[in-house]
Amino acid sequence: MLHAMSRNTGKLGAAQAGLFADDYLEEPYWWSAAPLSAADGNTVPGSLDGKADVVIVGGGITGLVAALHLARSGCDVAVLDAQRIGEGAARRNAGFVGRTLKRSVEWLAERSGREHAMKVYRELDAALHGVQAFVERERIECHYQTCGRFIAANSKAHFRALIAELEQTRQAVGFDYSVVEKHDVHKEIASDCYHGGAVIPDLGSIHPGLYHASLVRKALDAGVRLYPLTNVVGVDHGASGKTIRTSKGDIAALHVVVATNGYTSRNLKWLARRVIPFRGFVIATELLPPETIDKVIPRRRTYLDTRMNIDFIRPAPDSSRILFGGMTGTASSTATPLAGALRDRLVKILPDLKGVRLSRAWTGHCAGTFDFMPHIGTKDGVHFALGYNFAGIPLGTHFGEKIAARILQRGDTSSVFDVEKFPTAPFFNGSPWFVPLAMRYFDWHDDRIAKG
Repeated sequence: MLHAMSRNTGKLGAAQAGLFADDYLEEPYWWSAAPLSAADGNTVPGSLDGKADVVIVGGGITGLVAALHLARSGCDVAVLDAQRIGEGAARRNAGFVGRTLKRSVEWLAERSGREHAMKVYRELDAALHGVQAFVERERIECHYQTCGRFIAANSKAHFRALIAELEQTRQAVGFDYSVVEKHDVHKEIASDCYHGGAVIPDLGSIHPGLYHASLVRKALDAGVRLYPLTNVVGVDHGASGKTIRTSKGDIAALHVVVATNGYTSRNLKWLARRVIPFRGFVIATELLPPETIDKVIPRRRTYLDTRMNIDFIRPAPDSSRILFGGMTGTASSTATPLAGALRDRLVKILPDLKGVRLSRAWTGHCAGTFDFMPHIGTKDGVHFALGYNFAGIPLGTHFGEKIAARILQRGDTSSVFDVEKFPTAPFFNGSPWFVPLAMRYFDWHDDRIAKG
């Protein structure tokens, strides 16, 4: 569990005195507006109530969206989480809302057929726009906006590959984009690091803390029972249902859902062997003059680059700060030791921020898969949705609705991501020891592309 660092930056060492603002904390920026509290169901019950219609393991976006739909349909729903409710990725991610996938339309078409590739991207598009529809329908105040995204090319070769991929996608499924030549990059971002890029106009951003906090309140209002600090040890199967064994006792249920993504316990062995947890790292600057933000990111979009191991930037939606993420997969359990390196990367991209201090730095678990694809399905009668590969907000919302529909046996329950094969690797037991090596390989691969 991450702890808040002292507000007295002198305790962090003289060499870092110019790095941290007076209010520095090692905790997600989003917790300022959406702190973890008893209002989020973060009370500690002595033991579980004996049974429920549906037990959901994981109190993130997927679990709470599913729980909300199920409870409103009359189900008795219990949500179990090994951490405090809201302590995981749901209130740690960067708040990007897009059609993120590491596999292109053409890559999928070559291996699985063009019809399958188009279905994948159409469902990604449905998940993207489904978040906006859900936020509007539920009247959730979470700073959702369609700000567009600028994808910055790290080299001439990356630029050519980016535009080729976007054009192939446009021809296949109609997603719009506009080309930004190198001489026009400063209209999007005040940086000389890039060789052009592209704007995808219909992608969005959100305040993930406020989004998740609203889901918690709505779930509680619907009668969902929340059990924080409750570790699931295993699931036993019987003729009349399932028994979920936990650190707080057993609970019986007709249906079980696992929606733990990068926090999947090795006690759930089959699933743990199929998701690859890795750490993401994000920093938030001190308060900046609004004109500084207008200068360095004049369109106030979300920003990322074309490398596999991306750097990403966005303005905070509720204060005059800039958020930056990178160094994904680095072997560090806390963010403070990486804060200086992260700021250096930010300043290299945006030199106008030289000398900026940091108010927050944090880390949390993401999850990839061996085929770079998200997965939804059932295993031994247990529903799961895992492996979001940086698309946790749209797919988490989308898969939560799908799983609820499947349990209720109503509405559209189909998904192109529901496939029989959920690959793993020999001897992989859930320990991501190889992730730093994989990230170095991706860096080497991107360097090769840049020289091509």
